Parts: sequence; structure tokens; C-alpha cells
Amino acid sequence: MARIELLNAEQVRACNSYSKLTLPETPLLLLEFHGSENEVAEQSKNFKEIAGECGGGDFNWTTRPEDRTKLWQARHDAYWSVKALRPGCGVVATDVCVPISRLADCVTETEDDLKRLGLLSPIVGHVGDGNFHCSLVCDVDNAEEMARGEEFMHRLVERAQAMGGTCTGEHGIGQGKQKYLEAELGPEAIDAMRALEGGARSAKYLQSRQIVPAA
Repeated sequence: MARIELLNAEQVRACNSYSKLTLPETPLLLLEFHGSENEVAEQSKNFKEIAGECGGGDFNWTTRPEDRTKLWQARHDAYWSVKALRPGCGVVATDVCVPISRLADCVTETEDDLKRLGLLSPIVGHVGDGNFHCSLVCDVDNAEEMARGEEFMHRLVERAQAMGGTCTGEHGIGQGKQKYLEAELGPEAIDAMRALEGGARSAKYLQSRQIVPAA
């Protein structure tokens, strides 16, 4: 298996509308297998059987390059498909990563939270490593809606950490997620990071002024 991507039902609906597809509007996995013709056929057969045992729906596959390109292009255009759902609104992207054994639980609870808070946020995921992204569609001029969005993102991070995951899988730590690092890594790790960062900044400062520390 080379790629495995999750689109929740909301994201599939957005992709169908934007990319002119007719995918079933249910939670969907897109996969790509690499290998010889026989190897790919065997892997596809095995995956279909496992998915069926787990309650999965139809399994369709193709080897035609044009069909593969069309499906993956829809995945690559996911951001634009989400933005088209509410013209004039902003898209606030965030992500978390959890152990694969907790992925279904985390996605399900996250969707429940979105419904409770009355928010629109399709979900996509690079789920081979338990990483998924929420694209929160908000009216950035609506303070009440943005407050609900902040609550959602806070709960998302706490949920992921409680499940043994991390506050970010790909997006990195910005100003909004710094406050979660100590709970996730512990104060000793934060102190070590600050010491390394301080040393790097000092070295850069000295280099920029061509100052060589005394031996």
C-alpha cells in the first residue's frame, strides 16, 4: 500500500460538487497499491475482504491512469472544494494525529462535536499514520461563530492527547498550539527545546556579525 486517504461524508459531498464526481457520499477511503500486476491484484483482493469483514461498502478499483488522476485530483482539490461550500467565508485548517487504533473513535467524536456546536468542517486524513485534518468553514467576522470554532479546536486537541496522540501531525506548532506542548511533552522537554532554540539564535547572531567566540 502506497497511499491511504480518508474523506468523511461531508468532504465527499464537497468533492463531488466541486470536482464533478459521483462518489458515494459516505465515509470513504482512497487507496493506491504499488507492485507488479499480480501483487496489486492480490493486495486489492485482500483489502476488499478485510473491509467487508469490518462492514465496509463497495470496493471499486482501477488501473487506468486517467481514472486514478481524476480521483487523486479531487483529493488534492479538497481545500478548494471546502472553500466553495460557503463563498465569502474563511477556512481555518487544523490537524491532530492519534494511534491508528484510536483513529475511528477520534474522528467519530470529532464529528459529534461539530454537530453539537453547529459547525461545518469536512475532514480528510492521511490515515496511514493516524493523521487527519479539519477544515473549519467560518464567517471570520462573526465573533460568536469564531468562539465556537475556538472551542471546537481546543476540544479536538485535548481529545487527541487523551487518546495518546499529538496536537499536530503535519501543520506544526504555531501560536495557537504552544499552550498544549507542556501537557503533551512535559516541562523538561520544553526546557530542552528552549535551550536548543536559544543556542541556535545566539550562534546565528554571532555569525551574522562575524564574531568568533574565544576558545
